[in-house]
Amino acid sequence: MEERRFIHEITPLMGKDVLYIADRHKKEFTYPIHSHEVFELNFVEHAAGVRRIVGDSNEVIGEYDLVLITSSDLEHVWEQNVCNSEDIREVTIQFDFSMTEDDNLFGRNPFHSLRKMMNEARKGLAFPLETIMKVYSLIDTLSSVKDGFYAVMQFLEILYELSKSTDARTLASSSFAKVEAEDNSRRILKVKNHINKNYMDDLRLAALADIAGMSPSAFSRFFKLHTGRTLSDYIIDIRLGYASRKLVDTSNSISEISFACGFNNLSNFNRIFKRKKGCSPSEFRENYHKTRIIV
Repeated sequence: MEERRFIHEITPLMGKDVLYIADRHKKEFTYPIHSHEVFELNFVEHAAGVRRIVGDSNEVIGEYDLVLITSSDLEHVWEQNVCNSEDIREVTIQFDFSMTEDDNLFGRNPFHSLRKMMNEARKGLAFPLETIMKVYSLIDTLSSVKDGFYAVMQFLEILYELSKSTDARTLASSSFAKVEAEDNSRRILKVKNHINKNYMDDLRLAALADIAGMSPSAFSRFFKLHTGRTLSDYIIDIRLGYASRKLVDTSNSISEISFACGFNNLSNFNRIFKRKKGCSPSEFRENYHKTRIIV
């Protein structure tokens, strides 16, 4: 097993921020589900069959995987699952600088696309193979850059190239990741905020359409056209996100969580949860509780 670790402390340009790079070859994943204060870009290759869990997202990856996480509360792990590769490579890049709208370097142009990506990555952001290949050589050589300044410059180039991807996918639901609803439509945002505050109640199309100032049929079409999802699917995903978070953070019974999150039928909740998450609520809770740590 080969492992190379480099720590770059960047003081001249970025104050106390730290860029940490771990480039390693291994045969298996053994680290438990965890979360941490710093942001993370994690690249994995030759690991087809590994199970990647980010929040309430649960997926089996292919040969290449690249995920950006910018939330301190979002649990994540790569599990061995059915992977039998003899040479898995994992490059983990952890960094501790934000890109907010504040009056600093990153609050100005041309960093708009990076700020947008960092915001989306609070739910975990997975990149398609085409994008991964565009930054492969930069990730491949990053750990060999000894000068901290140039390492940061190369890392920023990686982030910028990733920010131009049009096919990156968010992973965790906003309700599980504790991320406020966002939308560029004022009407849709008002409805999303109402759903987030009242997900435990009976949510009727007519009432939601009234909030948007539209007829039910027009609003239903508008919501699907604008979000790419039906209103009912969106509500279910929000409720499942809150339910998943309660499964992780509380000791309440599955029945209590089901009803507290707006599902009025336990068997229906179990069926929908397994269809959407790939496991039962009890399995989801057990998997988190047996391996969860915070670092």
